[in-house]
Amino acid sequence: MKAFQRGDLDGFFGLFVDNLLQVMLIAVLGPALCGFAPAMIAERILPGVALSVVFGNLFYAWQARRLAQRSGRGDVTALPYGINTVSLMAFIFLVMAPVFRETGDAELAWRVGLFACALNAVMELVGAFGADWLRRNTPRAALLSALAGIALSFIAMGFAFRIFAAPLIALLPLLLLVSVYAGRIRLPLGLPGGLVAVLLGVALAWLARLLGWADAPPLPAAVGPGWHAPHLALGPMLELIDSPLGWRYLAVILPMGLLNIIGSLQNLESAEAAGDRYETRPSLIANGLGSLVAAAFGSAFPTTIYIGHPAWKGMGAGYGYSVLNAAVIALLCLTGAHGLVVRWIPLEATLGILVWIGLIITAQAYRDTPARHALAVSIGLLPSLAAWGLLLVEAALRAAGTTLRAAAERFGDDLQVHGMIALSQGFVLTASLLAALLAHVIDRRFERAAAWALAGAALSWLGLIHAYRLTDAGVQNHFGVNAAPPFAFAYATAALLLWWLHRRERCGSG
Repeated sequence: MKAFQRGDLDGFFGLFVDNLLQVMLIAVLGPALCGFAPAMIAERILPGVALSVVFGNLFYAWQARRLAQRSGRGDVTALPYGINTVSLMAFIFLVMAPVFRETGDAELAWRVGLFACALNAVMELVGAFGADWLRRNTPRAALLSALAGIALSFIAMGFAFRIFAAPLIALLPLLLLVSVYAGRIRLPLGLPGGLVAVLLGVALAWLARLLGWADAPPLPAAVGPGWHAPHLALGPMLELIDSPLGWRYLAVILPMGLLNIIGSLQNLESAEAAGDRYETRPSLIANGLGSLVAAAFGSAFPTTIYIGHPAWKGMGAGYGYSVLNAAVIALLCLTGAHGLVVRWIPLEATLGILVWIGLIITAQAYRDTPARHALAVSIGLLPSLAAWGLLLVEAALRAAGTTLRAAAERFGDDLQVHGMIALSQGFVLTASLLAALLAHVIDRRFERAAAWALAGAALSWLGLIHAYRLTDAGVQNHFGVNAAPPFAFAYATAALLLWWLHRRERCGSG
């Protein structure tokens, strides 16, 4: 298998755009919410991001190369990897921003973020040793439907809105890219469809600016270009082991760690469905080590195996795209050049790749599960849609100068907002649980369905799903004993009914 293939360039653009978006979120939200100075971001945080991204991308590239050598195949695709978007948002909004608001100390907020990232990494490392059993005993519909829900809502729909808000720049590249990939069209000179789509978007953007139809976006606040070497940050991180401030946010860190483990399992299942089976334990250990590297060198943002392997495989990417992504992201993070890239390459011109990834992941959930499990896949979409809808509602209310708590009761029957919140809490776990339960019911394995319902009761009772508190700061997790009793009761009763069905069927067959 060649180190670099034609499809690696397309794969690189998709993975690079995704990683670049995370870097830009850090650069924009860090100063606004956590008080991080541009120098702190450029000199302490982004170098840690660079090392963690390089570590993971090189490992998964090596893993893919080894699989190709063992199997004798030339179509092996490396697992995509980068900063975990959900954890990034959670750690900014629910960990570091509250510390900064309470103390006004950006340095302390950063140190708490490092501690949270390190704990998340430890959870991933521990989880690696039990995850393979979970993967073997979970229906594929349960793993893929949760991914499909995230892909359809947070990726495809979220970026589709941005594309259709700037149709002059973004719509034609999207249509070109989808047509080339879906129709398997070979462009003149063998040019990659993703590259052509991005170049077309850039050309349209600059033509619109020259004609006065659009303004160039301002550069984000940043220090000037220059070399920013990584530095160990173990001291600031370890100081919080004996402090209650670091452990105060365990209620955020715990579900983020679980989300990383489950999400990685789902992505491994997605890769296997596309033809590339990777061992669970080493993949998850590398995932955890990448987050540990991030925390040790100043990044408060865990890394993870990304959604989208089948899309990159469909582009013809091998493992070279992963190496290329590591090199370019490292260059941007270590030189402070990310702001310049965004100025020259408008994000709208690149978002078609991410929409395509969202679409193909959603399609895969139906294509690569048994046809009889289509209902199970469909029910697994609902929690992600609820979480995405809640995000839109909260954003709209903030823009209107109010809060969800103040407006919740005024929605009435027009929007059952409390149901939306309950379904969104722990949505990845809920999606897998509901899909697995229904898949086993369809197969008339009522005893296994009962076990999943009982798991739902336990998760609800502990507050890992459905439980929440609505505060002036927004929706907050509510963990603890008997956190969501109505849901625990419903799931437990369903478990009893399913077990009764199992016993009845066994007696009837006997």
